[in-house]
Amino acid sequence: MRAQEILAKKRDGGVLTEEEIRYFVNGVVRGEIPDYQAAAFLMAAYVRGLTEEETLALTLAMADSGEKLDLSSVPGFKMDKHSTGGVGDKLTLVVLPMVAAVGIPVAKLSGRALGHTGGTIDKLESIPGFRTNLTREEIVRQVEDIGLAVAEPGEEIVPADKIFYALRDVTATVDSKPLIVASILSKKLAGGADGFVFDVKAGSGAFMPTEEDARELATLLVRISKKLGKRATAILTNMIQPHGYEIGNANEVREAIEVLKGGGPDDVKGAAVRMAAEMALLAGKAETILEAVRLVDDTLASGAALEKFAEWVERQGGDPRVVDDYELLPQPEYEVIVGAEREGILMPPDARLIGEAVMLAGGGRRKKGDPIDHAAGVTLYYRGGSKIFRGDALARMVASQEIPDEAVEKLVQAFKVTEEDVTCIQTVIDVVRDRDLED
Repeated sequence: MRAQEILAKKRDGGVLTEEEIRYFVNGVVRGEIPDYQAAAFLMAAYVRGLTEEETLALTLAMADSGEKLDLSSVPGFKMDKHSTGGVGDKLTLVVLPMVAAVGIPVAKLSGRALGHTGGTIDKLESIPGFRTNLTREEIVRQVEDIGLAVAEPGEEIVPADKIFYALRDVTATVDSKPLIVASILSKKLAGGADGFVFDVKAGSGAFMPTEEDARELATLLVRISKKLGKRATAILTNMIQPHGYEIGNANEVREAIEVLKGGGPDDVKGAAVRMAAEMALLAGKAETILEAVRLVDDTLASGAALEKFAEWVERQGGDPRVVDDYELLPQPEYEVIVGAEREGILMPPDARLIGEAVMLAGGGRRKKGDPIDHAAGVTLYYRGGSKIFRGDALARMVASQEIPDEAVEKLVQAFKVTEEDVTCIQTVIDVVRDRDLED
């Protein structure tokens, strides 16, 4: 078997066998197949597409390219959650403590911010002392003890994805749905959970700009999960405007805690409750979605989710006092206020432009490895559909360093005013469940 033959077969529209895909992936990881051939494979897969069986084979080969978490010692149905990335997306910080508080073990390997989208690991590291570089043994032990752990995957976890992801970024193949699914699910398989809930976002601030694209990706994620023998549900959420009012690492931690206290924005709370309820349904903690919603919502009303969050923070080396004292979070030294230039109805603030503004202010990364200003962020004072007047403050941008003009310009561009009525945006668009899909 030769790499050139595999490339030619895919180039010409052929369907690769599991053996061919596994040979190619293993060769890339061992360094026997060079980057330029790996890049050619990605482009052929992008142009010709991959069948579901090819996507399944690629997922398994990538997952088997490195070490995996072994959660067999943890009793119960283990869950994991994945978001395709957005702006102001602090849902993981709310959902996981709710789920763990009802007795569902959760182990999650998360990533860092890149481009206009935020990363869960960066948000958690804005909490003083919070440690995300856990060993596999520490993750398993923590899930056994408190039912919840979130960590950054080590180099030994799915090394194939690290190679392919870097190449996808520079070969314009990032938005291939089969390649996205293989990337996501290989890491989920390595995480050791029994079931997954996917938050698939659609809109300007998401990687999937349209609802149609997001629905196709959501369906493929659930279908391939089902073929892998895993329970799965995908929730389509709107990313035309950011989730909530806070964007940026420390800002989002603060808002997530407010939701855990029973307050916070309705859109964040509503989406978090629905995601936690879907996880409870998959894990068998409830028989209907209404029963599941009541179950997880009670963790907010009783304070159990907030207690679990504080316990989680403390277990990973963070300061649990942060739930009562936001001054412990990184504090900014500079601020800029953006005001309305005319009266009217505010259109939904553009999520992508706001995410780019936060990145330019230091709260995100242009490229992997860039340093992060955990204090950098944006606070929105209005959301789409609000009546505003000339001179009203629309948003506040903050940072630990002087805010560059290009960041302010991006933020200004995110706001547009109209004289027409603006339709209310529903955060949760739809749900795709494995039981509803045909084999």
